[in-house]
Amino acid sequence: MNVFITGNSSGLGLGLTEALMERDAIVWGMSRSGCPLKSKHDDVLRDRRQDIANLNTLEEGLDRLLSDCLRLDLVVLNAGILGRIQEISNTDVHDLEHIMRINVWANKIILDWLIERQVPVEQVIAISSGAAVNMNYGWGGYSLSKAALNNLIRLYAPEMPGSHLCAFAPGLVDTGMQDYLCGEVDSEEFPSVQKLKDARGTEDMPSPREAGDQILDLLATLRDDYESGDFVDIRSM
Repeated sequence: MNVFITGNSSGLGLGLTEALMERDAIVWGMSRSGCPLKSKHDDVLRDRRQDIANLNTLEEGLDRLLSDCLRLDLVVLNAGILGRIQEISNTDVHDLEHIMRINVWANKIILDWLIERQVPVEQVIAISSGAAVNMNYGWGGYSLSKAALNNLIRLYAPEMPGSHLCAFAPGLVDTGMQDYLCGEVDSEEFPSVQKLKDARGTEDMPSPREAGDQILDLLATLRDDYESGDFVDIRSM
């Protein structure tokens, strides 16, 4: 199984990488700081440090990383940032632009590259969020970007007829994002954060590795039971 994944230096991306390698996959990873598993698994993990926010160098980075990849069974568009939880009226438009660059436009460049290079891809999973539809108070930039990502995937589905595309919300996962949400955000001011604080440390918020295994176990279901381009929340499956 050949897999390309972005943002695999930590969090869900790292958990997915670990789960994939245990299932004998060959993983091409791209992240800003590099995957910490590289030194021990350089036979099955091809890794490139790349800041995908720099859209001008992303195509070159893809060329260098995937030059010897003839086909991909799975592409996981995982890299993303949260931004600050605050009122949208207090969020600077330049901060919103930065979030959109990473969470949306970098993924467009990746999909365009795969199409232009004619790399056969069986399945694309773009990591989305329930925030894409909930639009909870304070989640402005993140919600906007994930809603745009969902629609990006829907738009690309008919343009990649040989691939199955899905925007997928993995539910609550205990990543570094939760350190900020549970440790720094006032849940009285932003009530939606309280459910995250309540879930942390329970089975309702699995570790990145556990979540990675859950996602891989659902790949066939996503392909078989959902239309290409759909948004799917794991909590509704």
